Amino acid sequence: MSWASKLANAYKIEDDKSFRLKDHDPADTGDFKSEDHAKKLLKESVARMEHLQDQLYAQNTWALLLIFQAMDAAGKDGAIKHVMSGVNPQGCQVYSFKAPSSEELDHDYLWRTTKCLPERGRIGIFNRSYYEEVLVVRVHPDLLKAQHIPPSLVTKDLWKARFEDIRSFERYLTRNGIVILKFFLNLSKKEQKKRFLARLDQAEKNWKFSAADIHERAFWDDYMNAYEDLIRHTATDEAPWHVLPADNKWFTRIAVAAAIVDTLEGLDLSYPKVSDAKMKELAEARQLLEQKK
Repeated sequence: MSWASKLANAYKIEDDKSFRLKDHDPADTGDFKSEDHAKKLLKESVARMEHLQDQLYAQNTWALLLIFQAMDAAGKDGAIKHVMSGVNPQGCQVYSFKAPSSEELDHDYLWRTTKCLPERGRIGIFNRSYYEEVLVVRVHPDLLKAQHIPPSLVTKDLWKARFEDIRSFERYLTRNGIVILKFFLNLSKKEQKKRFLARLDQAEKNWKFSAADIHERAFWDDYMNAYEDLIRHTATDEAPWHVLPADNKWFTRIAVAAAIVDTLEGLDLSYPKVSDAKMKELAEARQLLEQKK
């Protein structure tokens, strides 16, 4: 087993109804005792990912969807930036889902993300996703009013129904060649406070701060319960969750990279084989080029 497989599997959650968030330490760094070692492996992983993504694009068969979910300040943006730094922009699509627009609210809750699914041969990245519908909407149920759902459908089984919808949706995607990797960046409340203060203390980070962040922090326990419940109900063999420690950004990034590399290596990617007719055409093109100045 490669180091990437070992690291990825250590934090992978598949069909586990007994999952408990408290069993996962946000400050864990696995077998890594050196940040420098992790950064060296990250650099190597980025280079490896660049090659694999090129094959993915050329083969034009599979698509990869990366979903990032986390509390504010957990490092989603930084992980995406550093891990995907070597990927060809032509083969990568990034979407950030914030509060839904009025148009989006007039559709089913999967509509706005479904429009953004990656094409074959490409990597799609969702910075937040349809999982907000069983997170922020669950913590703040008043948001359901804006979705114009028939009152008779808003029952005590609503969240159970949405979990079922999401599992079915992800199963459908995987059956059509879209491989799904879901990352929950598991940040501690203590570390979040530290990062919020840094945003206040450092001028270059002031733009990242929002008073709404402090408001949501008051619902920390509600969010943790919601995350635990959704992971229990939507972690499947087809679309597992990776619950990654996020108190140390350097470790989060190498863990994300490991999962992506391990997944891409498991797809048996290769460059398309050139047919005999195409080889003949290439030989003729070479001959013409060599004959002319």
